[in-house]
Amino acid sequence: MNLVLIFNVSCSLIRARLKQSVVAAVGITFGVAMFIALVSFMNGLNQLLDGLVINRTPHVRLYNEIKPTAIQPIERDKKYSHYQHFVHTIKPKDNGKEIYNSQSIIKALKYDERVLGLAPKVLTPVFFNTGAIELGGFVNGVDVRSEDRLFSLGDYVIAGNIEDLLIVNNSIFIGKGVADKMMLEVGDILQITTAQGQATSLKIVGILQFGLADIDNIQSYTSLATAQKILGKSTNYITDIQIKLKDIAKAPQLAKEYANIFRLDAIDVQTANAQFETGSSVRNIISYAVGITLLIVAGFGIYNILNMMIYEKMDSIAILKATGFSGIDVQLIFVLLALIIGIAGGVVGLLFGYILSVTINHIPFETVALPTIKTYPVSFNPIYYCIGILFAIITTFIAGLFPARKARKIDPVIIIRGK
Repeated sequence: MNLVLIFNVSCSLIRARLKQSVVAAVGITFGVAMFIALVSFMNGLNQLLDGLVINRTPHVRLYNEIKPTAIQPIERDKKYSHYQHFVHTIKPKDNGKEIYNSQSIIKALKYDERVLGLAPKVLTPVFFNTGAIELGGFVNGVDVRSEDRLFSLGDYVIAGNIEDLLIVNNSIFIGKGVADKMMLEVGDILQITTAQGQATSLKIVGILQFGLADIDNIQSYTSLATAQKILGKSTNYITDIQIKLKDIAKAPQLAKEYANIFRLDAIDVQTANAQFETGSSVRNIISYAVGITLLIVAGFGIYNILNMMIYEKMDSIAILKATGFSGIDVQLIFVLLALIIGIAGGVVGLLFGYILSVTINHIPFETVALPTIKTYPVSFNPIYYCIGILFAIITTFIAGLFPARKARKIDPVIIIRGK
């Protein structure tokens, strides 16, 4: 088997049917280019949405939840321990939102090799007051540097500097929705009232916009120390411990583990954003399905062209076999022909796919809801290009294999005798 000779014969067949070969290659080029552009854009969009929701959510959140007491008094009485109990109108019990022994828990988590980082938080409901206007919302007292490092808080700042929360005493960052409704700007004084009736005046040093109205209308951020001062609590007062993991897939397992170890309630990011993750998965499935369908359609084009070529080249195939080419050699010639078309079309498709992706990435996309986004999001992950060229090669190989097997079985004696 002379591979160089077989390759030369394949190239000769391509040149003999150059127009049809170019059409088949263009089909593969179009399929690969559209696959890459579509998948890159959809995954870029998913990453944007993940950044708005999932990246702002801790992988594991430890807190104390208000819930009914698990063991009722009657269950503690040995006299009724073997009875079936039906207790109605159970009221939830508030054991307090504070995480007791929080410093020891934080220290233990820092030594856990599975933990990337953590950020303590004080979360409290408040009323925002300015003049006669009063709005309900939340104040998040955070470790500013940890919050910015783990959850990219600074990326959502549209006015001010996040470091000002550490420099300016009694300062606060408010959501864009709160600022618009109350007509507030940086430098204004905002009065807040806690649920216990404690009133505090804070200076607005910045405005945040997350792009989600439900968050922008109620959320505000201040330093951990300021939040503790607002509530009149000590410096050890913590209501939440936000944990970022090295492997997000382990979040459900570690949430249960930490809940058992520290005797706290825990929720993982998958549970907290189940509906959102479902939407991202569906979008990915649709984009991959459409792209792969385009490649399969292009493969049928190659199949048809090779079929026609075999019928038209019966004489040439008979001569090849009569001059010493085996059936395997003839089959390899047509498979190689299909692969040349597929690889050439796929490589050009990669180039056009990249150009399309860059073009989409430079199209202006400005919206009030997403102030930090200026163009359409596109992901340039190399894996998409590898999948595109690999699937193009597989598609063309399969498309060429069936006609090639037919060419292999041609009997040269019958063809020549018929002539």
